[in-house]
Amino acid sequence: MKSSFRIKVLPYFSFVILSINVFHYMMAQPKGYNYDESKVPDYQLPLLLRADSGKKISSRDEWKSIRRPEILHHLEQEVYGKNEIPLEQIKVQTSLIESGDTEYGTRKQYRIVFSSKYKEVVLNALVYLPKTIKKPVPLFLGLNFRGNHTVSPDKEIIITKAWVRPGKGIINNCATEDGRGTSSSRWDIQQILSNGYGLVTAYYGEIDPDFDDNFKNGIYELLGSNRKQKPDSGGSIDAWAWGLSRLVDFIHTQPAFDKNRIIVLGHSRLGKTALWAGAKDQRIALVISNNSGCGGAAISRRCFGETIKRINTSFPHWFCKNYSKYNEQEDKCIVDQHSLLSLIAPRPLYVASASEDLWADPYGEYLSIKETIKVYQLYGYKFDKYWSEDIEHKVNPGTSYTGKIGYHLRKGKHDVTSWDWEKFIQFAEYNFSKLN
Repeated sequence: MKSSFRIKVLPYFSFVILSINVFHYMMAQPKGYNYDESKVPDYQLPLLLRADSGKKISSRDEWKSIRRPEILHHLEQEVYGKNEIPLEQIKVQTSLIESGDTEYGTRKQYRIVFSSKYKEVVLNALVYLPKTIKKPVPLFLGLNFRGNHTVSPDKEIIITKAWVRPGKGIINNCATEDGRGTSSSRWDIQQILSNGYGLVTAYYGEIDPDFDDNFKNGIYELLGSNRKQKPDSGGSIDAWAWGLSRLVDFIHTQPAFDKNRIIVLGHSRLGKTALWAGAKDQRIALVISNNSGCGGAAISRRCFGETIKRINTSFPHWFCKNYSKYNEQEDKCIVDQHSLLSLIAPRPLYVASASEDLWADPYGEYLSIKETIKVYQLYGYKFDKYWSEDIEHKVNPGTSYTGKIGYHLRKGKHDVTSWDWEKFIQFAEYNFSKLN
């Protein structure tokens, strides 16, 4: 038996979820959570253009000098935490350890070593460059889930020695040869390189392992055993974002890359990470979030799919301790996820959702990016009727919208596909063409 799910939230808007098998739907989404739009509570979002003092923000200068710093502070204080690693006390050494030609371009592997008086942390960066480079190329930068060797079946790619979450090719949390290429469908290297883009990726678990270890491993080791975890100390998402910024540092040393056209993207928890890195590091030219959901692009106050309480319970190490104050009290938080997205302005921002990924609340992601338009308008950007609140509009699975802000709703599940990559590249082409 088939059933169509239509989500209606605002009087003039409707959001169509792809028809899916009811039994499959119930099995695919965790039980005990809301997937019914009629049960979404009434809520009011924190105003992006109203300062804490009550002052109305009406210009880009006021946004940059007053409101943006406030929102960034609140997100650090209440959600992701403050990064405490003193860069001036960290020594960084980078070395090329392998290079070779592939079918579609050149592969390079670098070892980046971060060291303090307490510890040494090693991050392995996998780099791909197009075959023909006539000038510095734009690039995609993103972290991967189970090691660089999983993004391609290439036998030359070094297997990580770091702790890895269970999965195919993982034995006792150690990566093995059987994991080669197991995530290659999520990294369309051929499409990336053939369109003239480079790729830099690294395993996020080398930055900070993805389990609740009280931050005794990964980059927090650089602070030594005397580090005291405070309520606003950074969690793992902040650590992974820190790692992305260190990879931006690395990219700035590589003449083959265009340092003004760095695209950071991430999927799921790494989509949350990409957004937080893009919010803090304005050297990042364009930000893409794919199926990032709760704590990423989706509005938390909707309490649809994954909730703040669930995410803090399942992954207590991702956010700062203060975030747990909002378990089942989402409306008490001074920010919501549209606040995070607003910090990307005026740079291009793309949010991607999937029609069957109700756990990540695709409509909440759409509403969140829609809210950020108010900030982009301060910079003089115009938006067409797709983003207007004055007309009825349907977001149909399989459609995408490109501009200074972009969005798509892909048919299917929580994943990254070649179709997603096609849209990401189109979005980058549209926005980077305006820099020429």
